[in-house]
Amino acid sequence: MTDGTRLVRFLREFGVRRGGILLVHASMSGTGLPPAVVRDALLAALGPAGTLVTPAFTPENSDTSDRHRALTAGLTEQQQEVYRAGMPAFDPDVTPCPAVGALADCVRATPGAVRSAHPQTSFAAIGPRARDLLTGHDLDCHLGERSPLARLYRLHAQILLFRVGFEACSALHLAEYRMTPRPPTRRYRCVEGGGAWISYEDIVLDDSDFAAIGALIPHELLTRGEFAGKAATLVEMRDTVDAAQRQMSGYRWRTA
Repeated sequence: MTDGTRLVRFLREFGVRRGGILLVHASMSGTGLPPAVVRDALLAALGPAGTLVTPAFTPENSDTSDRHRALTAGLTEQQQEVYRAGMPAFDPDVTPCPAVGALADCVRATPGAVRSAHPQTSFAAIGPRARDLLTGHDLDCHLGERSPLARLYRLHAQILLFRVGFEACSALHLAEYRMTPRPPTRRYRCVEGGGAWISYEDIVLDDSDFAAIGALIPHELLTRGEFAGKAATLVEMRDTVDAAQRQMSGYRWRTA
């Protein structure tokens, strides 16, 4: 049995719905599997009517992102200006997404894949529902009601955390937009096609407590397993977002 076949069997037994929509966050480190093998196994488990979705985020082209601040830490003002002038503009057809891992970049680069247009928090998808899921991703809504996440929620997507924990679960950001009270907003800036810099306002995104929020999600909502020595978790997106929204609304405002 090949590694790919073994992974397909694992995914099917794990509960990945054939014909469903699956949002995947993954770490390939230590698996020994090429990203294309994992992609193909996921597509095989979903079947021809299923749709595979991954984040395709690009914090590298923003000078207001945490990643940019980390990459430019210690540079002089002049060096920062030089760095900023050389930052790549976002092109949905070719811009890689290394910050979210090798599998996500593999999905993005697959012929026939669809990518949403947001220059910071795009998603990539393969499958018959890909275009409907990813068309229309408003600039001032990274991961809220006018982003692909809201459509995934409405269409009962599953979430697979493959060898990563809830700290990587982008769907929890949808819960941020829905929490009470609503989070504060701030300005974001990035460079898009043609080298034009754009700015917009959206909520302050905060994933610092996502691991803790994931630990509070009721155990009966989780399917847990292990692959290549690390944990895998499968959840229904609606259940997860709803539970996270209650957690955030219950304590974040008190600790702000």
